[in-house]
Amino acid sequence: PGPARYRSTLAPRSTTLLYYTRRIASEFFPHTVGSVPGEPHVTFGSTPTGWQTIEMSEHHSTNPRQGLVCLDLEGVLVPEIWIAVAERTGIAELRRTTRDEPDYDKLMHFRIDIMEREGLSMSLIQDVISGLDPLPGAKEFVDRLRARTQLIILSDTFEQFARPLMEHLGRPTIMCHRLIVENDRIVGYELRQPNQKQRAVEAFTSLNYRVVAAGDSYNDTTMLGAAHAGFLFHAPPNVIAEFPQYPALDDYDALFDQVMSALEAN
Repeated sequence: PGPARYRSTLAPRSTTLLYYTRRIASEFFPHTVGSVPGEPHVTFGSTPTGWQTIEMSEHHSTNPRQGLVCLDLEGVLVPEIWIAVAERTGIAELRRTTRDEPDYDKLMHFRIDIMEREGLSMSLIQDVISGLDPLPGAKEFVDRLRARTQLIILSDTFEQFARPLMEHLGRPTIMCHRLIVENDRIVGYELRQPNQKQRAVEAFTSLNYRVVAAGDSYNDTTMLGAAHAGFLFHAPPNVIAEFPQYPALDDYDALFDQVMSALEAN
């Protein structure tokens, strides 16, 4: 039989779906040539002689057409929650953040031990968070981004902490973790996924998005490395010195321009 050809930027798992799309089209619409909706690079054709040979690329496009921005939350868009708690309680040890400690599990157990020792309640921390506003210019920056592209916040904070902060930012999508709370005390936490920022970016790129990411701390650097382009924003000198491969910015207008340029790059 004569050939019918497919040329596509779809992922390999889409091959089966397109195969059956092709068979249905061939059986019910003979002598037709058409395209798959939403995939201008996919074409099919049929003749009354029977099934056709299918040829289809199983490689992702090297130039994804859709963009996605991934941002860290604390230090990038809102103040550091634990520093605010330290200022409220006078417990200087709680000023330690992911800017200082690369091992997130070690850092969280350190914090939980201090809260247990000092008798700090979940209610107190939530009260501190209720008084936090986005960093100056952050809400306008988020609005500008969302008017031009898609935004997802990837944070190692917790959903119980994030809810009021997301209200201030216009409720963008956030992926984060969950605290275990008993009798108004934080006794543990559940990771959504180990190294969730990097894995989320890898998942988005596997879906053929062009991803640009920005963050300020050690726990953001694997996310920046997995993205098509990564930027440090409001990062401390120690992180900037250890990761010179990522441009370091401190101004929302400059970050917006760099992000948009990276999204549009070939």
